[in-house]
Amino acid sequence: VLQVDRSPARPGDVRLAAHDLEVRGVTGALAVHGIDLQVRGGEILGVAGVDGNGQVELAEALAGIRPVASGTVTLDGDDVTSWGADARSERGLAYIPEDRGGKGLVGPFSLAENFVLKRYDRKPYASRGWLRRSEISRFARERIEAFDVRPRDASATASSLSGGNQQKAIVARELDGDPGVLIANQPTRGVDVGAIEFIHKQLLAQRDRGAAILLISLELDEIHQLADRIIVLFDGRIMGEVAAEDATDEQLGLWMAGRTAENDT
Repeated sequence: VLQVDRSPARPGDVRLAAHDLEVRGVTGALAVHGIDLQVRGGEILGVAGVDGNGQVELAEALAGIRPVASGTVTLDGDDVTSWGADARSERGLAYIPEDRGGKGLVGPFSLAENFVLKRYDRKPYASRGWLRRSEISRFARERIEAFDVRPRDASATASSLSGGNQQKAIVARELDGDPGVLIANQPTRGVDVGAIEFIHKQLLAQRDRGAAILLISLELDEIHQLADRIIVLFDGRIMGEVAAEDATDEQLGLWMAGRTAENDT
């Protein structure tokens, strides 16, 4: 098990919150049922659970990618329920999706193009409707160096990179500008140990500078390593919440199976 050095959390104000949130899945049925949650600056809220229990729908609704059926989402105290992903991104929300190939990167595009997917039409990367390729390349080289993305070639296509380097590229893009809120859905899925350790350190560094992080992971070890508080999703509902230092695999496992102390008695 990887061990990461982490200082105690110093939670600040609530930066991301959901109240009575309901979200529909691809079939139209509710996948998230009346969820309430809060994530404070300077903490990592870990979301544990077996795959397919509403994690994707929750993450996408909070990020503004999937519409909300009912309830509210607030970002730094403002109601952003009706805002799309671009508007939330402008307000400092970053999102690492669970599917790096299908949702995180455009495979045929170069690394440089992928790094500016969300801002290619803005200064300094565009001027009067024209792309400024020198600025895009400069930014890409900077992120490649800072996040040790290999090969160190801004013109390489995203699809040519290994899974770990693809993931590091997404993290490099999303952490640019030090976002106030980060939603990370399985940020180390399918990557090697070195990349896992690097990404963990990046997440903790963001927490320590005051970001609010919602970490969704199917790996309990990862939840234990990084989270300050833990909630468990089952069938789109929160089964329980516990401080990370008090969490046991037995308790989390019961919640992940849809069982609580009340329904066991």
